[in-house]
Amino acid sequence: MAGIKNTLKFDWIIILLFLSLVSIGWVNIYSASYTESGGSFFDFSNIYTKQLLWICLSLILIVFILALEAKFYERFSSIIYLVSLLTLLGLYGFGNTINGATSWYLIGPASIQPSEFAKAATALALAKYVSDIQTNITTFKDQLKAFLILTLPALFIIPQPDPGSALIYVAFIFPLYREGLHFVYLLLGFFAAALFVGTLLVGAPWIGLLVGLIATGIFLKNKKQKQKPSGFKYATIAIACVSFAFSVSYIFNNVFEQRHRDRFNIVLGKEIDTKGIGYNTNQSEIAIGSGGWFGKGWTQGTQTKGNFVPEQHTDYIFSTVGEEWGFMGSLGVVILFIFLIIRVLVLAEKQKSQFARIYGYSVGVILFFHFFINIGMVTGLFPTVGIPLPFFSYGGSSLWGFTVLLFIFVRLDASNYYFGKEY
Repeated sequence: MAGIKNTLKFDWIIILLFLSLVSIGWVNIYSASYTESGGSFFDFSNIYTKQLLWICLSLILIVFILALEAKFYERFSSIIYLVSLLTLLGLYGFGNTINGATSWYLIGPASIQPSEFAKAATALALAKYVSDIQTNITTFKDQLKAFLILTLPALFIIPQPDPGSALIYVAFIFPLYREGLHFVYLLLGFFAAALFVGTLLVGAPWIGLLVGLIATGIFLKNKKQKQKPSGFKYATIAIACVSFAFSVSYIFNNVFEQRHRDRFNIVLGKEIDTKGIGYNTNQSEIAIGSGGWFGKGWTQGTQTKGNFVPEQHTDYIFSTVGEEWGFMGSLGVVILFIFLIIRVLVLAEKQKSQFARIYGYSVGVILFFHFFINIGMVTGLFPTVGIPLPFFSYGGSSLWGFTVLLFIFVRLDASNYYFGKEY
C-alpha cells in the first residue's frame, strides 16, 4: 500500500505528456529515417531502432530518478554540478569531434554529449545556491555568484564550438527574476538583443547615430520639464550602447565562423542562398508548407522520403511533422509542448520549497527555449544554431538529458518537502 501511495504522488499529467511527446517523436523519426531497403526492424544500424533503444533505457532511468529520495538532489547538487563541469572540460583532452564540434565522448558504440546533462546540473546548482542564501537576489555579490554558476558551463561549451547549447543558459535569467532579480536585467537583455539585430541590419554607425539622437531627445525633454537631467548619465549610457554596437560588428566579422555569419545574413534577408548554407532551412520550409492542413500521411512525405532535408531526424524533425501531419498535426504537437511547459511552471509556483521552485522554473524555461528556438529555426524565423526539439529529435544524449531534467522535478514535486525535510 505504501508503494502505491508513493506512486500516486507523482504528477501523472507530466508523465503522460512526456510519454505522448516521446512516442510521437519516435513515430516521426521512424518516418524520416525509414527506407524500403532498411532491413530488419531490430537492425541496430537503423536510426529508428537505436532511438527506440534509447527510449527503453530512458524508462529505466526514470525509475532510478524517481526511486531516489528528493533531498538527494538538493544535498548533492554541488557535486553533480562540479562533475558536470569536469566532463565538459574533459572534452578538450578526450572528446570526439562530430560535425565539426568536439562535444562527444565515445563509449563503445555510443556517443555521449555532456552538455545535454549540464543543463540539469546547472539548474540544481542554481536552485541550491539561491535557496541557501534564503534572500532575494538583490545584492551585487549574490548576483555575481549566481551569474558565475550560469556562465561557467556556457564558457566551456562555446569553444567546442557549440554556440546553440551555450545560448540556452540565457534562460536561467527568468528563474532568477522570479526570485527577486531586478527587472532591469531583463530589460537590458532585450535591449542588447535589439541592438545586436539592429547593428547587423543597418551597421554600427547608423545605430550609433540613432542612439545619440534618442539620448539627446530624452535629455532635452527632461530638461524642458525641469527634471534636472544628468547629462553625464545619458552620455554614459549612449557611449555604452554605441560601444556595444561596434563590438557586435567586430565579433560578428572576426569571431563568428563564416557559416554562422551566413545563417544570420540569410535570416535577416541580407543574403539569399537556397543551395548552400540556407539549403536545410529552405527545404524545411518547403516540406512544412507542402503538408497543407492535414498532411500527406505517415511515411508519405515526398520531401521526407526524398531526403531533401539533410539530417531531418535530428534538429529538423519538426519538418516531418509539418509535411506528413499538416497544420493540424503540427498544432497538436505545439499544444502538447505548451501544456507540458505550463504544467511545469504551475507546479513550480506551488512548491513549498524554494529549491524545488527554482529548479521547476528552470526546467520550464529550458524546455520553452528549446521548443521556441527549434520551431523558429525549422520555419526560417531564426538562424540554424543546432538546438534539438525536446523528446523529438534523434539522439540518446538529448533524450536522456531532457528526461533527467524533467523527472528530477517530478520527484521533487512528489516529495512535497520544505528546505530538505519531507513532511
